[in-house]
Amino acid sequence: MTTLSLTINGHKHGPVEVRDDLSMNDFLREMLGMTGTKFGCGAAQCLSCAIIVDNADGTSYTSPTCVVPAASFDGKTIRTVEGHAKDGELSALQKAFIAHFAFQCGYCTAGFLNESQVLLERLARTPVARGDLDKTIADALDGHLCRCTGYIKYHEAVRDVILADSTRYLIANK
Repeated sequence: MTTLSLTINGHKHGPVEVRDDLSMNDFLREMLGMTGTKFGCGAAQCLSCAIIVDNADGTSYTSPTCVVPAASFDGKTIRTVEGHAKDGELSALQKAFIAHFAFQCGYCTAGFLNESQVLLERLARTPVARGDLDKTIADALDGHLCRCTGYIKYHEAVRDVILADSTRYLIANK
């Protein structure tokens, strides 16, 4: 058993004892009732289960949860798909996913949404040239699997969010 304390979507959880072999996915879904993070392949290959891990320096990255023990997140700050909407208002990214119908069954959506959010935050710190945008989005979403709609709708939704606020995400005049 391991004692686990972490912050999820701005709320502190723990200390709570968890089995050493309890996956983060099971901790979120079964112990906290946060079912937005999906269990897809169980081998960290589809990334439906990806959550956002926030670093102290303001950067973030995604991590699979299906094969990673909950105990490895002790002391960390994470965000799940449940943390995107604020005060009942969907984020611009969530609205774009809906507008583009970038999901069908919705199973992979949480992973795509979290990865896309990390990309937006990265581009807000380090904008890219407009000519590099499509490749940047494709590279960021690479590794996430969708079996329903393909990848074009996710890509288009992310691109629309970036282009709607181009002064924030893109290098001026490039």
